Amino acid sequence: MTQDAFQGAQSGGLPPAVQALAEADFSAVARLFADAGFAVLLPAPGMLQVKHASADLHRPSVAVSVGVHGDETGPIEVLAYLLDALSRDASALAVDLLVCVGNVDAIRAGKRFIDADLNRMFRPVRGALASAAEAARADDMIAATSAFFNGAGPVRWHLDLHTAIRPSVYPTFAIVPDLVADVAKAQLIDWLGQAAIGAIIMNPQSAGTYSYYSAEHFGAAASTVELGRVGTLGQNDLSLFDEVSRSLDGLLRGAPAQPIKAAAHVFKVAQEIIKHSDDFRMAFDRSTQNFTALPQHALIATDGDVRYTVQHAQELVVFPNPDVRVGLRAGLMVVRVS
Repeated sequence: MTQDAFQGAQSGGLPPAVQALAEADFSAVARLFADAGFAVLLPAPGMLQVKHASADLHRPSVAVSVGVHGDETGPIEVLAYLLDALSRDASALAVDLLVCVGNVDAIRAGKRFIDADLNRMFRPVRGALASAAEAARADDMIAATSAFFNGAGPVRWHLDLHTAIRPSVYPTFAIVPDLVADVAKAQLIDWLGQAAIGAIIMNPQSAGTYSYYSAEHFGAAASTVELGRVGTLGQNDLSLFDEVSRSLDGLLRGAPAQPIKAAAHVFKVAQEIIKHSDDFRMAFDRSTQNFTALPQHALIATDGDVRYTVQHAQELVVFPNPDVRVGLRAGLMVVRVS
């Protein structure tokens, strides 16, 4: 979505709830939660914290983030409607809640990012990324997330909602850090099943993502959740988000767990494809879908004298992107385990 398209959507009359969230304006919903007796903070632009007035360590703490990539607009719309409805029925909120609209400047500009991918900034050493505009935003998000989970009870969740650039064999899928504790991981996987997420990738190491950071540093049952394709703000087919919207609403309202729609296929990471130089080339074109299967010994990419090939009988490619900066992950290869 271009900046002109974003401004056109505004002038064309985006629903107020969507426009407010896209503009990182939580003033209306914050007032409604505060009027209902909740302790409400606005830690930074595009961030809203709502906690029960009396500290209760049995109360789950749930962080929900959208817009970490500025062109991934579907989850922004979904969360806008959900949060608007919940704020008007504020007493139904059964969790302590942190909402974060990630790359606010990129959303306004109608771009994926300003200088660099915000979802690679959540790492102790940023190298060449340290001077990017997104570095300061990541610091604000880390500070707000740390403050939110500080002193929280043991039930901690973080759902980072995205949409994918490429089409996918599995239209919805999730990446779950392997280091999430077993009980919490099982509960998270059950919830993903209730939300009709088709595939789950168990990820053994961080690529600097927001959800992995929350799992590693704050003990959250965290996941990056991919919900279909990138779309234009105000023009997303929200029926495609029905299952995850209902499941997220139920989580925030403390509703009983619903039956799992279908057990997700589970994958583990076989290898990370790192771009080491500007000579990096993928062995397939840009039409390749996420979860495309490749046979053993098939060429994945070349990087100068380095050749990435399939090591197992079959590996599936996820997030292939030759345009990332040197030193960053250009793709994942995964194998199915269940």
